[in-house]
Amino acid sequence: MRVFDDPRAFQAACLNARRTGDLGFVPTMGFLHQGHESLLRLAAGHASSALSIFVNPTQFGPNEDLARYPRDLPGDLAKAERCGIDLVLAPKEAEALYPSDFQTYVELGPLAATLEGALRPGHFRGMATVVLKLLALAQPTHAYFGRKDFQQLAIVRRMARDFDLPVEIVGAPIVREPDGLALSSRNVYLSPDERARALCLWRGQQAALAAVRTGERRAKALELAARVEVEKGADRIDYVAVRDAESLQEIETATPRQAVILFAAFVGKTRLIDNGLLE
Repeated sequence: MRVFDDPRAFQAACLNARRTGDLGFVPTMGFLHQGHESLLRLAAGHASSALSIFVNPTQFGPNEDLARYPRDLPGDLAKAERCGIDLVLAPKEAEALYPSDFQTYVELGPLAATLEGALRPGHFRGMATVVLKLLALAQPTHAYFGRKDFQQLAIVRRMARDFDLPVEIVGAPIVREPDGLALSSRNVYLSPDERARALCLWRGQQAALAAVRTGERRAKALELAARVEVEKGADRIDYVAVRDAESLQEIETATPRQAVILFAAFVGKTRLIDNGLLE
């Protein structure tokens, strides 16, 4: 496995790897867990594979947790090598991707204006910009993203489509603990009590699914069924929302397999997100 600090050297290595076949790529912010490892194993199934580890400052708001975002580069590299990754971009400084004269950002449409986009202004602008930059550097045939960040995945897919990027954006299933908690780098912040209460998001999702299976289709009724469970554990709820799974627009009726329920809530000081297709 080769590790690069210089984006241009990483790009040259990726372009050379592409000469012998396809390239799977996983962009991450590091502190890799089993969910990330599932993506890495998918990427490693290609002729060549690449990973980026970069805590992207432009997708954090002024009051968000950039400074305390967990980092473990030696552990991340060990996991990447164990999963069979060939090439890793791990810049030591943000200036490697954002030089002092950087001034071009991705302008986003309606997909980014709701839910996370409404609550975290500028977040998706920064995310889309760095993802586009990383895709330009790696030039992969396939790029892998987890479905836990459902809105992010939808935006990246739309960006790839709108810009005619020659890459297949692949969404991989959410990886969960045995009790249902979605794996997240931010789970490390949870105390034992908060970890137990964080299951309220999973229970909310299960309550909505149970209502769907008994014939409930009204979006507001499904949101209410889920919210009752989330309120039992969350200290603050940002949203419990049933949306169209493709456009993320509000809907009145949830058609199975075409609707998704999305959650964002604070447990203690930790903000968690989760989602599930209603089917």
